[in-house]
Amino acid sequence: MHTTALGPDGPAVSRLGLGCMSMTGSYGTADPDEAAATLLEALDSGVTLFDTGDFYGDGANEELLGRTLAPHRDRAVLATKTGVHRTAGSLVPAGSPNDLRRACEASLRRLRTDHIDLYYLARIDPAVPVEESVGALADLVAQGKVGHIGLSEVSAATLRRAHAIHPISAVQTEYSLWERHVENDVLPTIRGIGATLIAYSPLGRGLLTGTVRTTTRYEPGDFRATAPRYNGDDLKANLAIVDALTQLATAKNATPARIALAWLLTRGSDVIPIPGSSRRPHLRDNLAALDLHLTATDLGDIDAAVPDTGAQGARYGDHGIGLIDQ
Repeated sequence: MHTTALGPDGPAVSRLGLGCMSMTGSYGTADPDEAAATLLEALDSGVTLFDTGDFYGDGANEELLGRTLAPHRDRAVLATKTGVHRTAGSLVPAGSPNDLRRACEASLRRLRTDHIDLYYLARIDPAVPVEESVGALADLVAQGKVGHIGLSEVSAATLRRAHAIHPISAVQTEYSLWERHVENDVLPTIRGIGATLIAYSPLGRGLLTGTVRTTTRYEPGDFRATAPRYNGDDLKANLAIVDALTQLATAKNATPARIALAWLLTRGSDVIPIPGSSRRPHLRDNLAALDLHLTATDLGDIDAAVPDTGAQGARYGDHGIGLIDQ
């Protein structure tokens, strides 16, 4: 497993991390035993960066990681997110210093650890200046409860304000072949401060694997059921991109997921994809991307097949869109 640094002074982490949100039902039913087995196989395969959030499954996701990885704590870099809570299925910002202090204590208990390696502010609370939120996280660093601070889905301007209060080691945002908004100004700003980009949904929430079709019916609770780009005419348009990617993958004797991840790995060593998986076969296919070499010709073919304008349709519904890029 190749490694890279997490920010300018953070630990070395695997080139591919593991996004754990799907292990507690965000994309339909998940088997907790298989999820735990997937965590352990990832660890044994050299994955060291594990990503969760206190609002994934209302804490159940952190509990799963806690009971599975606690015996192997010295081999795992734990990243979790806070600053929002779920109300009637929607995320509500909660970024006050008191909110963040209480959330940290709860996450430490669920993760069965005395420190969180990377602690993200998941969304900016419009009622709380980012300086106050980051100041509270900085206090947690000073207390030894947090190793490094991250932000998620922020604008370049907010990132600069936050970094002026305390060094930001990582920024997590959606980044994939068909979602490249971050390249405009956020990624240059990340690089300007020496932080790392953690790319979530690098497989387009499953669409870039080629397994979702217009006939797919999402289970109750599946995030994609309410996201525009995964439904109706937007989905039909986006499947044309997936079909083109699948053709390229077939020519390389690979899966479209491997192609999509291998492409993202060419963006730079400061870009770490965290594909989500709750099952071992998917994990193995994702890890195989580390051994897939894309030539200059391959990259040109991919650029021709997948326009940098990206997917059709919004990433989130109206409520979710209002919480990102703040």
